[in-house]
Amino acid sequence: MGIRAVQRFTGLHQETVLNILETAGQKAAAFLDANVRNVRSEYVQVDELVCFVKTKEQNTDEGDMEHGNFFTHLSVCRQSKLIVNFLVSKRSWKDSLDFMRDLRDRMAGRFTLTTDGLRAYVGKNGVVRTAFGETIDYASEVKVFAERPAGMYVFLKRNPCIVKAIKRKARIGNPDLKMSTTCHVERMNLSLRQLNRRYARLTLGYSKKLDNLKYAIALFVWHFNYCRIHSAHKQTPAQAAGLTDRVWTIADLLTATAF
Repeated sequence: MGIRAVQRFTGLHQETVLNILETAGQKAAAFLDANVRNVRSEYVQVDELVCFVKTKEQNTDEGDMEHGNFFTHLSVCRQSKLIVNFLVSKRSWKDSLDFMRDLRDRMAGRFTLTTDGLRAYVGKNGVVRTAFGETIDYASEVKVFAERPAGMYVFLKRNPCIVKAIKRKARIGNPDLKMSTTCHVERMNLSLRQLNRRYARLTLGYSKKLDNLKYAIALFVWHFNYCRIHSAHKQTPAQAAGLTDRVWTIADLLTATAF
């Protein structure tokens, strides 16, 4: 829901709604940082999705690091559906490296990582090799799409095209290419767009402040991991990953005093 919709629904002032979001988001981020550690997984997938803060990129002043396009980096465990870590940032090489180093610090044991073909990931000096060295198995997956028919209307440009081919390539170690896919993290992108108004395209629900976007994503990730029972295994992702033995509630988070 948008902030003003929450205001109308609850009868609370807009600033009160934003203050609650800030408090809950800060606690969610601290909780995730402290508790999503030593994650054991065979397969982890990474992808990004884009949104914007206040103004679209073409309308943002050069050098403005608080507005314009921002990318939400997500890493997802294929088995448990746990969101291992996330980062809201501009998509620079340094941002991608920080994201990968954070993922490295949260994992326990060797695993297989799959990303798309973003150059920052797969290059010889890519962030995956810089962060992990040879300690993981790593593969990339690139989808090749058919060209749109000539004369397609502009309003149809977002319609999905036919996938002509899927190219997978081993980058580090000996990954199982049959299992090296980004389908599950791409499905997570859909869940985020469905469940968070700030990511719904072509609406007025976009974020106006970067901090509020970060708080909203932290709260989403915490709720998805600890509160929402996943249809794949009838548990929360955190339960499936062995990080907790119960389903949490929003009240549990807001009343928690120590992590």
